[in-house]
Amino acid sequence: MKWTTGLLAGMGLILAACAQEPGHGDNVHAKAFVDYMVQKHDFDREELTALMREAKLKESILKAIKRPAEKAKPWYEYRELFVTPQSVAGGVDFWDRNAEALAAAEKKYGVPAEMIVAIIGIETRYGGNMGGYRVLDALATLAFNYPRRSAFFTKELENFLLLARDQGMNPTELKGSYAGAMGFGQFMPSSYRAYAVDFNDDGHTDIWTDPEDAIGSVANYFARHGWKSGEPVTVLAQPRPNADMTIVNDSLDTNWTVGELAEKGFTTTAHVAPAMPANVFSLETGQGKQYWIGLNNFSTITRYNRSRLYAMAAYDLAQEIVKARGGKS
Repeated sequence: MKWTTGLLAGMGLILAACAQEPGHGDNVHAKAFVDYMVQKHDFDREELTALMREAKLKESILKAIKRPAEKAKPWYEYRELFVTPQSVAGGVDFWDRNAEALAAAEKKYGVPAEMIVAIIGIETRYGGNMGGYRVLDALATLAFNYPRRSAFFTKELENFLLLARDQGMNPTELKGSYAGAMGFGQFMPSSYRAYAVDFNDDGHTDIWTDPEDAIGSVANYFARHGWKSGEPVTVLAQPRPNADMTIVNDSLDTNWTVGELAEKGFTTTAHVAPAMPANVFSLETGQGKQYWIGLNNFSTITRYNRSRLYAMAAYDLAQEIVKARGGKS
């Protein structure tokens, strides 16, 4: 199957401009990938081989993904990265500009508007920073030159090329993060194909320039990963002196119930049903540890990013945005 008309001709100009950067035309893994895509998905061999030559090996991407993780920040420092006066004000502005779409998404998917806004704020500063790498370069670099996660990024490259073909998009033009995440909500290609939606019914699913589609897509992702409308996200726990601390931070999943946690010494004054699935986690504040009971919706946030700190930051930002709007949700 063919790419968009004239793509090969356009590649010639781009190749000349980027000649100083190596492509993947001679990479043995890229050649095997071409064979697979031709056989599995009926791609045109000549065009896909040319595209692999055009896909640039970016050393900056390899350095970024290999960079040793910074020492884990305590919660009170991590929170300051994302819950700021600027991020709250930006969230209010984004909400005001997209109030109709946010209300429609909340009604359809059951995900609160403030939660959708907070995710987009944390991921891209409300669309202000969606990444400057070509997605093609990012995914090819990591698929063919980063053995530790080659299988994952090769699958994402496959999904990206299928996405570009299905949507009639030029794969050399789309930009995202150094890991290949795209758009307002930073979807990987597999997530785009599975969860992105044409929320305004204009015939195109566009999470790069269309905030309505981005809003609907984030809401759909949460709904498909188990968000329960009207349920709380997390409640403060009051551990008894004999509380079983071995279960704190034992999982991001809700492997206990609120009642079972109470039996193990983690009680709460919040009104939550004893049968509600839950886990218990701790956060470092400036005054010491706090203990929280994470409920189903908290676990759903961690499906977007597998981090308790991320989930709590998103939840806190969402609440601060609601407060800044005068309590209007």
